[in-house]
Amino acid sequence: MEAILVCPQGLNTPGQLTDPQGQLPGWQKAPGDMNDRDLHFFDAMLKTLRQDYKVDDKRIYATGHSNGGGFTYLLWVMRGGIFAAVAPSSAVAGRIANLLKPLPAIHIMGEKDPLVKPGWQKAMCTKTMQVDGCSSTGQAYASNATLYPSATGTPVILYVHPGGHVYPPEADTVVIKFFKSEVKP
Repeated sequence: MEAILVCPQGLNTPGQLTDPQGQLPGWQKAPGDMNDRDLHFFDAMLKTLRQDYKVDDKRIYATGHSNGGGFTYLLWVMRGGIFAAVAPSSAVAGRIANLLKPLPAIHIMGEKDPLVKPGWQKAMCTKTMQVDGCSSTGQAYASNATLYPSATGTPVILYVHPGGHVYPPEADTVVIKFFKSEVKP
C-alpha cells in the first residue's frame, strides 16, 4: 500500500463568511470552538488509523479546502508536530496565524476568489513564509506553483490558479509531489 487517504466530512458548523446558522458541514476555526470537537475527532481518527494500519509517522499530511483549509491551519497550530507538511486551500489562519511554527506548506489559491480574498491569502502566504524562514525569491515548481526554499528545511509553495473559490483538480499532482518530497526528520 502506497498511501492511506482519509477524507472526513465535517459536522454542521456556523460559517464565518457563509452559513451563519451552521446548516452546512464545516470545521472549527479556532482553539476551543465547539469544545474542540473537531480536534478530538482528528485525534480519534489518527488513533484508529494507527491501531488498524501501519502508519508511517514521518509521513502524515493534512489538506483541506475553504473552511477545511482553515481547519488545516488550526491543525498546523494545534497538532503541528504530527505533520510532515500541510496544504491549505482557499483559506487563511485568521487570529491563530501568530501561533504557527515552521512546517513545510503549500497554499492553493484562486486569483479571482470572491470569498477568501486573494489579498488576504497573499498576506497569509507572506506570514507563512516568514514563519518558515523562506527566501523571498521563488523558483518554478510546477505549472501555477512557485517554491520558496527555506534554510530551515520548511519550504513553502504558493499555487495560484486563475479561478475563483474552487480547488482545481490539477493541483492534486502538485500536492502529491510536494507531500512525497517532505518527510519528518
